Amino acid sequence: MEAEDILTDLKELTPQKNIKKSELMKILKEYAATISVYDLMMVSAHMRKDGEFVHANYREKYLEIYIKYFLLRMKEVLQNDYYVDANIDKTAYDDCFPMLERTFEKEKLDENDGKFPLIYVITSLYTTFILEEPIHPVGSEFPGNLKVENRNGKFLCPVKDNQKDNVNAICHLCLAEQTPDI
Repeated sequence: MEAEDILTDLKELTPQKNIKKSELMKILKEYAATISVYDLMMVSAHMRKDGEFVHANYREKYLEIYIKYFLLRMKEVLQNDYYVDANIDKTAYDDCFPMLERTFEKEKLDENDGKFPLIYVITSLYTTFILEEPIHPVGSEFPGNLKVENRNGKFLCPVKDNQKDNVNAICHLCLAEQTPDI
């Protein structure tokens, strides 16, 4: 099983009128089980290298959030059997495939990234469709002291609209809305 086979397996759910969280979790768990500690170390190194370009004031917060909520989610995916088995948002699920495919294409160009695209896809789908949370967790900080918030049960992101023209941005999948007063 190759990492990008996950796209084929995920697409097999699309003809269904409704998709249950348990059906998606089965696929996510299967692929999360193929990720080794070595793979996580390589992706962590990749993320730390990318973090060199983040402003110094935000670098440690950036790395802490991304490592905690990106890499450590693999363990959470494998162990999570305690979610409400409801239907997922089918339209959002169907709409995410072009972005997921671009993620694999873009990352395939750098063989040093290892399983980065697989982890990226698993984490994004798990967070959005299983946990029903924003991809950047509440409290994630952006330059200007802007943060992802939960206001009265509605997730708000201060930079979501900044990515609307970026076809590769995971923000298109994220269920957070643009913070209205920014």
